[in-house]
Amino acid sequence: MEEKPKNVLGTDLCSCCFEPKTGFYRDGFCKTGAEDYGTHVVCAVITDAFLSFTKSKGNDLSTPIPQWSFPGLKAGDKWCLCIMRWLEAEKAGKAPKIVLEATHEKALEYTSIAVLKQYQA
Repeated sequence: MEEKPKNVLGTDLCSCCFEPKTGFYRDGFCKTGAEDYGTHVVCAVITDAFLSFTKSKGNDLSTPIPQWSFPGLKAGDKWCLCIMRWLEAEKAGKAPKIVLEATHEKALEYTSIAVLKQYQA
């Protein structure tokens, strides 16, 4: 039996969002695996400031891409972000709040629980 993924608090990983359906595997969870080169493990509550920031870095998350079943994000949506982009936004003062219960424990390989808790939604 496969072990349930854990969150950064050490408990079972909760879902991030089903509308829009998020996650690298589009199952609503910020799970990761070998094929997830972006490490989409941070469950973020999207803000306009973050959308502008990530667009300026070449990743437009606000424009829909229907062929990928991607609706485009708006402020208030929850979405599984790449840990490195979130950390980049954090350094720039543009990091969105995050849902710790839905943020995969792999995030702790990149930053501390203390940093993550500062952004708890």
